Amino acid sequence: MPFRKVAIIGLGLQGGSIGLALREHAPAIATTGYDHNPDTRARAAERGLVGHVADTAAEAVTDADLVIFCVPPMAMGDAARECAEALSPDALISDVGSSKVTVARALGEALPRHLVIPAHPVAGTENSGPDAGFASLFQGRWCIITPPEDTDAAKVERLSTLWQAIGAKVEIMDAAHHDLVLAITSHLPHLIAYTIVGTADDLQEVTQSEVIKYSAGGFRDFTRIAASDPTMWRDVFLSNRDAVLAMLQVFTEDLTELQKAIRLGDGEKLFDHFTRTRAIRRSIIEQGQDDATPNFGRQG
Repeated sequence: MPFRKVAIIGLGLQGGSIGLALREHAPAIATTGYDHNPDTRARAAERGLVGHVADTAAEAVTDADLVIFCVPPMAMGDAARECAEALSPDALISDVGSSKVTVARALGEALPRHLVIPAHPVAGTENSGPDAGFASLFQGRWCIITPPEDTDAAKVERLSTLWQAIGAKVEIMDAAHHDLVLAITSHLPHLIAYTIVGTADDLQEVTQSEVIKYSAGGFRDFTRIAASDPTMWRDVFLSNRDAVLAMLQVFTEDLTELQKAIRLGDGEKLFDHFTRTRAIRRSIIEQGQDDATPNFGRQG
């Protein structure tokens, strides 16, 4: 195994899943964890998310050769400073944040004497907290690693090996490019979901009970996305602001074109657009990134 002891700071969905996955797939690696919420620490200990739940961040990172920060993006700097004095000089620092440029800068400024290799496992659910984690979260999913320029390739490989050990496929990517890609594949869809669900709730002509009772599959899927952790997604949009705004502008222009097609009764344009987007859905299924079973694999 590439590491002897891994410390996980933040024991929600991502942190808890990493701990459980390491316990299952790499039991030789010692794991410790810390969360600022005492109730979360207690529940993490009950579930055995890590080998030892520490009472302080400093205790958790002592003697660790890898520290993974699993906190909301805007909390990364503070979490890192809380650990700084207790870190081993050669400890590798990483994270699971959904935005990389801002997070890398925050961790680098907080821990200037340590090597920071950011990472983003593109896996998750709408659930959060210490009960949300499960060992198979990363199976077959991509983990994007965004090392700074001139990073020792052997150290990047160590981190890659860890993610591969718990089931992830690894891609190396420039941090700024990552933020642009994720803005369109993850961040903008969440923003749209939050907006549509909020619009439905604001409608005066349609009652909330009608929205719930008559939710078709599309709206139901939007509500699942919109149920994601508010703190994390607030931080994602603030920390990846430039890329999200750029993609939002492109989306707005495309939406205006569809609006025009509907107004003009241009069925050919609508059909061509829907045919093209349908092919993208098929590609996602073919690459194993979603379930092709009826009703997205739901029972009932």
